[in-house]
Amino acid sequence: MTIYAVGHKNPDTDTIASAIAVADLWSKVKEPTQAISQGELAPETKFVLEKFGCEAPAIMTDATDKKIILVDHSDLSQSMDNLGKGEVVAVVDHHKLGDVTTPNPLEMWVWPVGCTGTVINAMYKFYNVEMPKNIAGIVLCAILSDTVMFKSVTTTDADKVAVEELAKIAGVSDVMALGMEMFNVKSAVAGASMNDLIFRDYKDFNMSGNKIGVGQLEVVDLTVFDDIKADLYAELEKVKADGRHSCFLLLTDIMKEGSEMLIVSDDPSVVEKAFGVAPKGTSVYLEGVMSRKKQVVPNFEKAFSA
Repeated sequence: MTIYAVGHKNPDTDTIASAIAVADLWSKVKEPTQAISQGELAPETKFVLEKFGCEAPAIMTDATDKKIILVDHSDLSQSMDNLGKGEVVAVVDHHKLGDVTTPNPLEMWVWPVGCTGTVINAMYKFYNVEMPKNIAGIVLCAILSDTVMFKSVTTTDADKVAVEELAKIAGVSDVMALGMEMFNVKSAVAGASMNDLIFRDYKDFNMSGNKIGVGQLEVVDLTVFDDIKADLYAELEKVKADGRHSCFLLLTDIMKEGSEMLIVSDDPSVVEKAFGVAPKGTSVYLEGVMSRKKQVVPNFEKAFSA
């Protein structure tokens, strides 16, 4: 029976690269495993897969009667439909543990590092399996993306060591130049719909019984949003109206290392509770905030539980 390696909804580069890498490793040391995706690829991820010659995973969203490896998440809200009707056999992640439960023991690789790719690099070494050159390339890119080229507070020494090791395997001589290539692709907004932009890197969370959406767009210059910010906000209002208490969209400037956050909420005061900064109109600028995982979601969870 084929096992399926799958990341979270609205997949980013880490989710896709991790699914591909875990499927390759698991097929070699365990059972036949296929990488799948829960949605269409973002521009950065398409660029990465094409650059290193990897095929995009097929899209699959229903876990009924399937064996599943969860990568880059362990929250039900971010996972496949009917996950309880399938069997989760492993979790490979770098986030806090979510609310997925299993009736049977499973293999767990959950580390406090900047990217799931860093965990996977260690898994290949643990199982004494050589990572293929093309997979090393996409996993390298995943780490650069998730750590924002080591600028994110989530970055650890393990991430930097993994990038050095993977660059040698992939034949990449200048990882920072590769990172800038990726982020220039990621920064492109022309031609994309407002809905596509909001959901390019978006996750829903359950915070004290409230459904909270947090999206993020990382760019090399926030001026790319000057002409579309009002349209983004209007679309964010529509997303919020679909049964959510709040929706927040981080517009992150990777060069200046800060984020403007657009706010649509039943209780905007939660932003000041979370960050100690009062919003100005419909947004707030958060100096030094670049990580949704470590700097935004935990702050909001505390604010909503207060």
